[in-house]
Amino acid sequence: MPRVKRAVHAHKKRRKVLEQASGYWGRKSTHYRYAKEQVEHSLVYAYRDRKNKKRTFRRLWITRINAAARAHGLSYNQFVNGCGKAGIELDRKVLADLAVSDPAAFGAIAERAKAALATTD
Repeated sequence: MPRVKRAVHAHKKRRKVLEQASGYWGRKSTHYRYAKEQVEHSLVYAYRDRKNKKRTFRRLWITRINAAARAHGLSYNQFVNGCGKAGIELDRKVLADLAVSDPAAFGAIAERAKAALATTD
């Protein structure tokens, strides 16, 4: 049985890593040993930050909703509680978009939330 020569596969593997590392600074973009290490780290960072992105956007939405709710005399906590009691099932992403793009519609939701809070007290 003939021996297995690995040159084609090895070059293909190295070329793939170096293509992923194109744009990195210094040796990390041209030397396989350093590029491989940096690509592995980069993939870890990418995975981690896909999760962090969700947290960051949620924080942004909450900040926007809080600012808009306070303009209508409610705290964020009171607003969300009032929305729950009023049966308004809009998520934070949609509420934040309304707060920025359509303040009048957000004001109507805030008034319904305020009314729902007043009836349960």
